[in-house]
Amino acid sequence: MSHFTIRCRKCGKELTEVYCAFCEHCMDALLVTVYKDAEFRDDRGEGIWKYRWLPVHTPSFAQPGTIVYRSRGLGSALGLGNLYIAFNGYWPEQGAWLQTCTFKEFEAAVVLQNALENGIDGLVVASAGNTARAFAHLSTVAGYPVVIVVPGVCLQEMWYLEESSAVPTVAVTDGDYSDSIDVARRIAGLFNFPFEGGVKNIAKRDGLGTTILAAVAETRRLPDHYFQAVGSGTGGIGVWEMSERLIRDGRFGKVLPRMHLAQNLPFAPMVRAWQKESRTLFPEDLRPELIAEITTRVLSTRYPAYSIQGGVYDVMKAAGGRMYGVVNDEVYAAMELFAATEGIDIVPAAGVATAALKQAVSGGFVKPEDLILLNITGGGEKRLGREKQVKDVVPMAISKKASDKELEELLCTVLKKN
Repeated sequence: MSHFTIRCRKCGKELTEVYCAFCEHCMDALLVTVYKDAEFRDDRGEGIWKYRWLPVHTPSFAQPGTIVYRSRGLGSALGLGNLYIAFNGYWPEQGAWLQTCTFKEFEAAVVLQNALENGIDGLVVASAGNTARAFAHLSTVAGYPVVIVVPGVCLQEMWYLEESSAVPTVAVTDGDYSDSIDVARRIAGLFNFPFEGGVKNIAKRDGLGTTILAAVAETRRLPDHYFQAVGSGTGGIGVWEMSERLIRDGRFGKVLPRMHLAQNLPFAPMVRAWQKESRTLFPEDLRPELIAEITTRVLSTRYPAYSIQGGVYDVMKAAGGRMYGVVNDEVYAAMELFAATEGIDIVPAAGVATAALKQAVSGGFVKPEDLILLNITGGGEKRLGREKQVKDVVPMAISKKASDKELEELLCTVLKKN
């Protein structure tokens, strides 16, 4: 028997056989994993597989996890005595071994293992950068086929590890991340691989939620505040869901961490909606031209999981959260501050989260003695580049306006090459 079931947040219906879907009765609500063991345990294996709250049974490959440590440098610079860093990246001296330098490895690992165990032959994945790199790497490690679709506008910022550079990748030449999602869904409809599913995939959310499990294993309590940059919001939702499980356990606190989520201005649709106390996003905040003005295109989806039941709006309501808009200059300054105080480089998205923490300190939204968890979602790229062989992504090109026949012909070409 499985150690989990899947339940609809809205109607409560439980499902035992489902890969990646909404409840058939409540298409506007997320499914959530319900684990039969209510006690948090981390004695199952190594890396992220040691956590029992994952929808997998017998992991078939290794996957390192989050490294959590108490900050001295950044904490001192900001006047915070209990700042903990959840570092997700490549930093061997700290024991951080994520070779793609991003916490997206956790979602990729759990999604692929879950798909394997569900008899899925392969997946189609859409990404603006980090997710593509993580899935390409884990596809190679696990020997599991994926087709990756990315926006052409992000190619200059994308790279793969050398050993995963041959993973089938398609670039949408005339579109952004959201257009890549649309094309990925079309490819999935034409081919025998399902679309990976984004936020509705329980394995994805639970994989990303392991960051808070690593933190609680280190501190033995839930943090007072949690900081993260968000694009779709999937990572923040995953942390919230894991926090709910930890509260039900009863040993780590009775109050959800206050969620502090940030986006890169001027493309910050969730920030704008939250500041206006709206569950609905506003079309003027989703304009594609705004994406060209931000430094973190990995945070640029026009389909964020905000309004859906169990999405970011509900996360913020439940946790008493705050949202922050961060301009590019603040991102760069925060990246420099982190490198100077902690001794390792971080990616721009992590700079958004660090800048949000600086705003919170300046605004008095956190106290010097509060236990704060800062999720550095990616770091160590410069360090990795000195030690590992990496390659630019060289994909096959397609238009978002391509016909089904053109997509089929492209897929045949891509798969023959690989």
